[in-house]
Amino acid sequence: MQNTPKSLRTHIAIMGKRNVGKSSLLNALTRQQAAIVSEFPGTTTDPVEKTMELFPLGPVVFIDTAGIDDKGEIGHLRVDRSLRVLKHSDIVIVTTEVSSWGKYEKDLINIIKKRNIPLIVAINKIDLSDKTNNISQWLEKNAIYYIKTSAISKKGISGLRQLVIDSAPAGRFSNIGLVGDIVSPRDLILMVGPLDIEAPVGRLKLPQVQLIRNCLDHNACCLMIKETELGYFLSQLTNPPKMVVCESQVLAKVADKIPTGTLLTTFSVILARFKGELEIFIDGAKQLKNLKTGDKVLIAEACTHPPVGEDIGTVVLPQLINERVGGKITFEMCSGKDFRYSDLKRYKLVIHCGACMLNRQELISRTKTAQEQKVAITNYGLTIAYFNNLLDRVVQPFKKTNCQTISPFSPRTQKTDSSILANK
Repeated sequence: MQNTPKSLRTHIAIMGKRNVGKSSLLNALTRQQAAIVSEFPGTTTDPVEKTMELFPLGPVVFIDTAGIDDKGEIGHLRVDRSLRVLKHSDIVIVTTEVSSWGKYEKDLINIIKKRNIPLIVAINKIDLSDKTNNISQWLEKNAIYYIKTSAISKKGISGLRQLVIDSAPAGRFSNIGLVGDIVSPRDLILMVGPLDIEAPVGRLKLPQVQLIRNCLDHNACCLMIKETELGYFLSQLTNPPKMVVCESQVLAKVADKIPTGTLLTTFSVILARFKGELEIFIDGAKQLKNLKTGDKVLIAEACTHPPVGEDIGTVVLPQLINERVGGKITFEMCSGKDFRYSDLKRYKLVIHCGACMLNRQELISRTKTAQEQKVAITNYGLTIAYFNNLLDRVVQPFKKTNCQTISPFSPRTQKTDSSILANK
């Protein structure tokens, strides 16, 4: 892979009312003409993304959004799309100016704070007016970081960039990563993945690539094989591997061939832990036993590619569940960004894919929404493990006795001096 996937980049949203300079601020931050700038309100109609490297933070995605005060039927749709950006934002820069500060900004800030997303306010266009006392007092009273900026003169841009760096979640590319707290130097990790019809042509799947790199970062040894070669390679090893990681669709076959003392899990389970809340997903898998005829299940797929062959989401899981439940379950599908946040109560259970194409913030948003609506949620790998009586085994590697308890996504402590924030 030549570029960091968006799912592993820090997502930084720029939000605010129309014509406060959001697009100009994006261009100033990225030092590029990433967004179209115009004096006419409403130039940005859909979120505009710009990927880049922000040293020392690393790979990021800046997201320019439509104004939250847009009017009319189409305008309301634009506002809704802008607010949806919060579901996958790691940091939000609320942009305002002296002449426009008011209820819209305060309401937006309250929404962001309720979501526990790191927040920065950029008081823009100070080249036109720098009388920001009213705004500054409100922000200081509410303990919100802010900075005065001018996208035209570039005043405050370097300070804003530093605020973004200091506000980012720590450990986005931590040395723990996927299995870094489990493996030791020179451990052998055996990876089993079928090169089936859904495998990308000429390359490995993203989770496979990520796991190989994570093992190498910890001086462990990786061996990637097809499931048809598992028996042969196990017979050639002097010592069994420290852990076997396989694709979910071959879990049962792999479990039959490896020693009971060898750690076993799937790529899907690893991603559930790395990006989401593994314990919540485990609890969701245990609710599979409560499914009955007439229940509705939502299959949530992060990818938007059309299903091919024996697709797990559209074919394998529905067949497996209907067979085990012994009755007709109604399955509905959603893909990409089209997650049914406001309509989950209709379902008995949500089964999510591994979410390799989503960032952690979006998967957490989906999980939290399910919890708020009291709907169980799990993922593909845990579902397959449950029906193969292997649930306990595939989560065993992540018990406290086998791994560290450090979260790779703990909040970063903001270190920026408060005198920088207001450009005093």
